[in-house]
Amino acid sequence: MKARAGSLLFLLLVILFQGCAFSRGTLGDEINADAIAAIRKGETTKAEVINLLGAPDRLVQLNGRDVFQYYRYDAKAGSLLLIVLNFTRLSIKSDDLFIVLNQSGLVEDVISSKRTDGLKFRFWPFGE
Repeated sequence: MKARAGSLLFLLLVILFQGCAFSRGTLGDEINADAIAAIRKGETTKAEVINLLGAPDRLVQLNGRDVFQYYRYDAKAGSLLLIVLNFTRLSIKSDDLFIVLNQSGLVEDVISSKRTDGLKFRFWPFGE
């Protein structure tokens, strides 16, 4: 009888001592919208871009052109932590800015996206 009561107490403790965790992380700096607005195609130089935005997070050379990439990633995770089985739902969005510089060092194109606004914690791991 005592073994059965001990087993029930242990089972009750296992059920009660499960947990939840919420995590958030970011990678990269906020991309300044005013700095992007100050960049003019065909006029702004490579040095001016670096003065406005800082060093790029990534530099790629394509067809004789330099492409500066600036990014910011935002991630949120909700987890249900059980003794034997854990469930996690991870949401990641990014803000990206690509600046294409021609062979003369002038801005040829500016491509940007801002998607990190409104990123939600989603706790339930099985769909919406």
